Amino acid sequence: MASIKAEPFDLDFDPKTTALVIIDMQRDFVLPGGFGEKLGNDTSLLLAAVEPTQRVLAKARAAGLLVIHTREGHRPDLSDCPPAKLTRGGQTFIGTTGPMGRILVRGEPGHDIIHQLYPVAGEPVIDKPGKGSFHATDLHQILLDRGIRTLVVCGVTLEVCVHTTVREANDRGYECVVLADCVASYFPEFQRIGLEMIKAQGGIFGWVSDADRFIAAIG
Repeated sequence: MASIKAEPFDLDFDPKTTALVIIDMQRDFVLPGGFGEKLGNDTSLLLAAVEPTQRVLAKARAAGLLVIHTREGHRPDLSDCPPAKLTRGGQTFIGTTGPMGRILVRGEPGHDIIHQLYPVAGEPVIDKPGKGSFHATDLHQILLDRGIRTLVVCGVTLEVCVHTTVREANDRGYECVVLADCVASYFPEFQRIGLEMIKAQGGIFGWVSDADRFIAAIG
């Protein structure tokens, strides 16, 4: 067993039943020219999460933890992209051509994960059409088959895909530890409030910790 310093209280967990989940660290969200920037956001705000997530990923791999990556994106014909998502502010961005190919379309360069956090052989990549990592994917089955109980969560953006995934996981009985410096938002106030929401009321959705504390807990 291991114990991680966290809020609202420390969490004891078994590394053998723990998975690192890195959510949507894709070029379309993190780099200029992708979906995030097309929506009017400053993508540089997400880059702060890359270095601490790299350290966490290296430690998880060295410790033999299950590592899972997710990517948000759609089929080339956009048949899995509902109209409510396709059009924002009267404009359509998903599926249009950008500097990294068609935006948020599977198989395009922009849809793929940034090279600093790229998956290695044996690490499942969950391609999801929605914000939550459990929606229309086999993530839950993968976790069940491996006997996973605790999820260490990194990725972007905190208030959208990370929060949705943590809430989905909580409803399915998983313990979730969100690493505060390994998640990011285009809106600094959402970052602060989003973390407060996770750990509120005695950990209503999970725990909040950071990269250094996770690394220390694994030893």
